[in-house]
Amino acid sequence: MSLLSFQPFEDTADAVTAATSLLEGKVSKTLKSFLKKKLKKAASSSLAVADKTLGVALKDTLGDGTKIVADDKTNELFRGLRCYMDELFDTDGGMQKEDLRAMQLGLSHSLSRYKLKFSADKVDTMVVQAVGLLDELDKEINTYAMRVKEWYGWHFPELQAILSENAQYSKLVLKCGMRPNYAKTDLGEILDDETLEAAVKEAAEVSMGTEIAELDIINIQALAEQVLSMSEYRAQLFEYLKNRMNAIAPNLTVLVGELVGARLISHAGSLMNLAKQPASTVQILGAEKALFRALKTKSDTPKYGLIYHASLVGQAAPKNKGKISRVLAAKCALGIRVDALSDEQTEQTDTTVGYEGRAKVEARLRQLEGGSVGATDGNLKAKKTAKYDPVAAKTSASGANYNDSSDMIIDDASPSKEEKEKKKKKKDKRKSKGGDDDEEDAPKKKKRKVADDDSDEKEKKAEKKKKKKKKSMS
Repeated sequence: MSLLSFQPFEDTADAVTAATSLLEGKVSKTLKSFLKKKLKKAASSSLAVADKTLGVALKDTLGDGTKIVADDKTNELFRGLRCYMDELFDTDGGMQKEDLRAMQLGLSHSLSRYKLKFSADKVDTMVVQAVGLLDELDKEINTYAMRVKEWYGWHFPELQAILSENAQYSKLVLKCGMRPNYAKTDLGEILDDETLEAAVKEAAEVSMGTEIAELDIINIQALAEQVLSMSEYRAQLFEYLKNRMNAIAPNLTVLVGELVGARLISHAGSLMNLAKQPASTVQILGAEKALFRALKTKSDTPKYGLIYHASLVGQAAPKNKGKISRVLAAKCALGIRVDALSDEQTEQTDTTVGYEGRAKVEARLRQLEGGSVGATDGNLKAKKTAKYDPVAAKTSASGANYNDSSDMIIDDASPSKEEKEKKKKKKDKRKSKGGDDDEEDAPKKKKRKVADDDSDEKEKKAEKKKKKKKKSMS
């Protein structure tokens, strides 16, 4: 076997476009021109192709006259070409093995970058890491703050009952230190409420805490400083997460908020994985343990997972939380797919799907809570066909559904013509004194006769039992 001809690529970009077209089963311009030139000289020869899809594309571009082969023999041939590629190339002409390896490595890196389609605004990995760190920070801040309160509580136990916020507690510990310093310092910068400030100073004067040394208060203040620094970093991280979520998944953010949306993405692994899930999976995402436990015990499955913490689900009554979570999950599934799969790169990201979905969920929530007509398709059709009645609008308590925004009456309980005719027939039967009444009363009489027969049979059986007992006694 010998090398007949070789045509190098002009640059790396040309090589990347040719490689990507080969991976997609398409024929690039350079390959098309190269094959046309060589196949004209050898018209009777056949063309061996490793990929069958590429062979179909080549047959379409080059015409039916070219014979294209793709079978087990061609695979063996290409395996041998890859094995002896270095020997087939003319190394004396300037192509060294090191240069060939460097070019292959550069092409593979460029092809990987192209396939990744890297975009700084669409990196969901940053959101996954940020929300994971945010949750860990919340746990650490709570642990450190409780340690500060427990440690400083030996000296000033009453302060914990007066102040519930961790940041204010730590600031007071840092500013005042020892208990006698509370009466001397101005606490207005930390505590906005004057009554709260007076309560803290009064409690400091009559506190039942023990005395501690200066070294102890220095260590307690160092821990309080750690709590404050972590709280500040947590606020910065949350701001970063908000910006990232608005860039990556704006429609999901509109529907459920930044934190819940980020937790959904983190739980699914990526935004694309979340977009592949149906609405039923989005609804119970995060409640896998409860779901499998319910399936194992054959009990009721959970109605919501991480989506429970969304503001729209929190507004609903306990009995309606399952329905609202189902509606919200359906709208979230649509919003996620728009965020993940939309190719439009605009300055202002389109959030119409998110806002429309949120409006529909809010309308459904109002409908469930107050019984008002929501913005659903069926209700919209009813609004169009309904007529406005000012007299009925004033007296809307007659069983009709009244919507203040549209000033319309939608009476679902209006009887049809068939029901009216049935009612008239019943009234006529009641008024008549003929055989109709007898016919209506006939089944009642039959029932009474059946009941009488049953009682007689029971009495006969009881008498027979008594006789048997008397015979056995005798």
